[in-house]
Amino acid sequence: MHDIEPYYNWLHLYNAAEDEQSPFFGREYSEFTFTHAVYNYLIHPQWDAFGSNTLYLKILYADYTDGYAILELIGEWNDALYNDIMMLKREVIEMLGEQGIQKFILIGENVLNFHASDDSYYEEWFQETEDGWIAFVNFRDHVLDEFRRARIDYYINFGGDLDEFQWRKLSPRQMQEAVEAVISRRIA
Repeated sequence: MHDIEPYYNWLHLYNAAEDEQSPFFGREYSEFTFTHAVYNYLIHPQWDAFGSNTLYLKILYADYTDGYAILELIGEWNDALYNDIMMLKREVIEMLGEQGIQKFILIGENVLNFHASDDSYYEEWFQETEDGWIAFVNFRDHVLDEFRRARIDYYINFGGDLDEFQWRKLSPRQMQEAVEAVISRRIA
């Protein structure tokens, strides 16, 4: 897992550590010192900790004018033991929301497992994105099954075209527009 880096091809467009509105403003990263782990597996030092013991993220892009953010995740999403959704919501999502972000794209290719608790934070997040949406892109099938069992699909868009999304070929704007098109088709 220590070889899996957050996507870096958009760094010339956006860097959360240099964004004064980001919850990770001012962070300094080492390429050589590994400080975070998911259980006994070290992860690359470029991932950001937000309070979870097993889930880390990177804000790949935030556009405050158009109100969207793209986040990439790694690790185990564990609401049952660690209430990861509460930590994510309080430490990252709410701060972005205060800056006008209402559309959230979370990339989950490196989320290994999901353990559910109740859905109250997902519901709260959904209600707070009045003019926006929440989309989960490229999560693993067994993780999506757990999302469905936990019934968070009432609040989060995932599945279908969002499951095998070729996002690395796109710019952040193109990705946001493509995800929004998928969500718009579902609503229509």
